[in-house]
Amino acid sequence: MSVAFTCWPEALARRYRDAGYWRGQPLTDILDAHDPREADRDAIVCAERRFSYDQLIRLSRRLAASLVAAGLRPGQTVLVQMPNCAEFYLLFFALLRCGAVPVNALFSHNRRELLAFAEQIAPALLVLTDDHPAMRGRQGTALVDELRRYASGEARLLHFGDRALPVEKVLTDFRWEDGEPLDESECLNGFSPNPPDEVAFFQLSGGSTGLPKLIPRTHDDYGYSVRASAELCRLNVDTVFLCALPAPHNYSLSSPGTLGILHAGGVVVMARDPGPATCFELIDRHAVTMAALVPPALSLWLEAADSVRPPSLGSLSLLQVGGARLSPALAEQVPTRLGCRLQQVFGMAEGLVNYTRLDDDRWYVENTQGRPLSPADEIRVRDAEGRDVPPGEVGTLWARGPYTFRGYYRAEAHNAVAFDVEGFYCSGDLVRRTDSGYLVVVGREKDQINRGGEKIDALEIEDLLLGHPAIRQAALVAMPDEVLGERSCAFLVADARLRAVDVRRFLRREGVADFKLPDRVEFIDDLPRTAVGKIDKAALRRRICSAAAC
Repeated sequence: MSVAFTCWPEALARRYRDAGYWRGQPLTDILDAHDPREADRDAIVCAERRFSYDQLIRLSRRLAASLVAAGLRPGQTVLVQMPNCAEFYLLFFALLRCGAVPVNALFSHNRRELLAFAEQIAPALLVLTDDHPAMRGRQGTALVDELRRYASGEARLLHFGDRALPVEKVLTDFRWEDGEPLDESECLNGFSPNPPDEVAFFQLSGGSTGLPKLIPRTHDDYGYSVRASAELCRLNVDTVFLCALPAPHNYSLSSPGTLGILHAGGVVVMARDPGPATCFELIDRHAVTMAALVPPALSLWLEAADSVRPPSLGSLSLLQVGGARLSPALAEQVPTRLGCRLQQVFGMAEGLVNYTRLDDDRWYVENTQGRPLSPADEIRVRDAEGRDVPPGEVGTLWARGPYTFRGYYRAEAHNAVAFDVEGFYCSGDLVRRTDSGYLVVVGREKDQINRGGEKIDALEIEDLLLGHPAIRQAALVAMPDEVLGERSCAFLVADARLRAVDVRRFLRREGVADFKLPDRVEFIDDLPRTAVGKIDKAALRRRICSAAAC
């Protein structure tokens, strides 16, 4: 049984295969294709634990066998939420091996997002952890019960707990308890990754039109993106990568991310957070050569760099920054204050990824968000009427190619407006293209707030706010912030007794992720309107900018 999704047209699929972009290989080859003579090399360092390539292969196979023995079948879906730890990758490869299709929720997602994912995929398996606040105590039990209402059949729960235990014990607890040792070969007999042109797993959209939508990624398209990214970034067995951003995020998973490092035979060092206090010690301790950040984390690194002993960051040679537009003022500080090369990354879980190249002129590195990864990437920059605009003019970015998807999962209405008749995907980003094909991101066309790389859809939060009995009108707008780029401000017309703390408590009870909570709440008598009666958000942005002395 395979997961239904929107395929590439056969003519394009044939073109990508003939060009060698699609090789018909499963993503498990990222591990399995390595030379057995090098199996003892470190692959992942997680706190005090080290996993060799041999262990990743062996333990992911063992876990796959356990899941199959427990009844998991090819094509069934799995909802996963785990923190940054080595077990995330063991589970990822295990699910691929037995043909299951996971949705990897971010650890910042809460009840509202998890229920939306479960409703869409009807999971046969839930993988959750008591590390997450929503999973503690009675509320955790209640959440599992809610998730199971959307499940296919009697959804099993795989509960991930104490990851500080030795690796063999963790995986014993992590696997199904069936009482008897498993014959892995017998359990996995007849089970294999899904066909390369079928769905391997789902990525998550940035949620620019509400809750995140599901993005089907195939072995063929994702594998190409990983390989090409690893080659462009010149990864090799000596690369030591710091994974400080959320492990499931497309950026830290495949651009080139952990999968790119494992493909190249390097080492991944796990960090529990991207803060300098955590990361600087890991860079020094493990001689990290490469890291990936979002702009707010970079700001914190730059602030902390002056107090660091000079040798501490000496091994770091390449720092990637992506997830949100990086200002030239911050970009130019990276080589001098951190002592490493900067690479800008502008991509999306839907596919297209742009990079500045390692030998690019300094101006391109500091002032652009790079150019497309693949020679087969097709880019259009269009005005509001759908006409192509010349280089230098601002327009909306449209793309198609061998690793850019062809449709969100079970979202026909949205797909009708997100794609044109030729299959080009509208990213919603406003960009300017240089004569040499580099992109400069200037904003978003949708009503969205980019809070340090985390996308907040204003309409989603406004709808929830209007569900409060004391709130009559609501508008959520962005306000500039030096560290995060943007923060959110909620303008409310409400009863006089309502306080900002009441608003945040209400949204938390609704299961909203913390990053979506309004950073500031302003109570006003009436919302300004445009000539046609719409809420004048431009006026509200000017007002909050003035009040905050922007």
